[in-house]
Parts: sequence; C-alpha cells; structure tokens
Amino acid sequence: MHDNLLSDPHVWEAVSFVLFFLLLGKTIWSKLTGMLDARGEAVKAELAEASRLRTEAEAMLRQAEADRTAALAEAQQMLDRARAEALRVAEAAGVEAEAAAKRRERMAMDRIASAEAGAIADVRNTAAEIATAAARAVISQQLDANADAQLIDRAVAELPSALRAA
Repeated sequence: MHDNLLSDPHVWEAVSFVLFFLLLGKTIWSKLTGMLDARGEAVKAELAEASRLRTEAEAMLRQAEADRTAALAEAQQMLDRARAEALRVAEAAGVEAEAAAKRRERMAMDRIASAEAGAIADVRNTAAEIATAAARAVISQQLDANADAQLIDRAVAELPSALRAA
C-alpha cells in the first residue's frame, strides 16, 4: 500500500500542493512581515515626528504666552504713559486757559480804565468849555477896559511863578 500510495497521482498532487503553499506561504510571509515591519517603522517615525512637533508646539505656545505677557505689560505701560500725558496736557491746558482768562480780564480792565479816562477827559473838556463860556459871559458883563488891563497885568506878573509850579 505504501507503493500504491506513492504511485497515486493525487498524493503527489497533494504533496506538491502542500509544498507549493509552504514555499508560497514562506515568500508571502516574508513579504508580509517585511511590509508590516516597514509599516511599523513608518509608524515609529510618524510617532517620533509627532512627538517632536508636539515639543516644538509646546515651546511655541510657551513663547507665544511669554510674548503675549510682554505685549500686555508693554500695552499697560503705554496706557499708563498715555494717561499721565493726558493728565499733564489737561493740566497745562487748564493753566493756559486760566492765564488766557486773566489776560482777557486784564485787557478788559485796561479798556474799561481807558474808556473811563476818556470819559473823564471828555467831561473835563466839556466842563472847561462850559466854564470858559460862562467865564467869558461873566467877564464880558462885568469887566470894562480898565479892569481888563489890570487883570492882564496881574496874570503876566504871576506867569513866572505859575510856570515854576508846573
């Protein structure tokens, strides 16, 4: 039966089928494990790259937070300086406005004093004109040529002492 078994073509077909699958399986297995190993290496490389990118991203986040903190501090300093400058400008504007108001008040007082002096001068001139006209009328009624000559002589005599007094 042993001879019979080796002479049966189906046995050889089965043996060759098994050998074919063993050889093919070994080849496929080596290619499959090679592909799996390559895929494993690719996954390791991707994981290493992801870890490196995560480390870089964390460093960039820390840097961005530090930059943000620095920018906020600088913005706060700028805001404080702007507030101080605004207060200084407002104070200077208040002082300038007060000085301008005092100048306007002084100018108004000067104008008032000038107008008052002008009005007083006008009243004096008018009073002098009226007094002169009244004196002329009184003198013309009371003085004759003789009294007129005496009055002129007395005025000429008093002229040197009047000039010294002025």
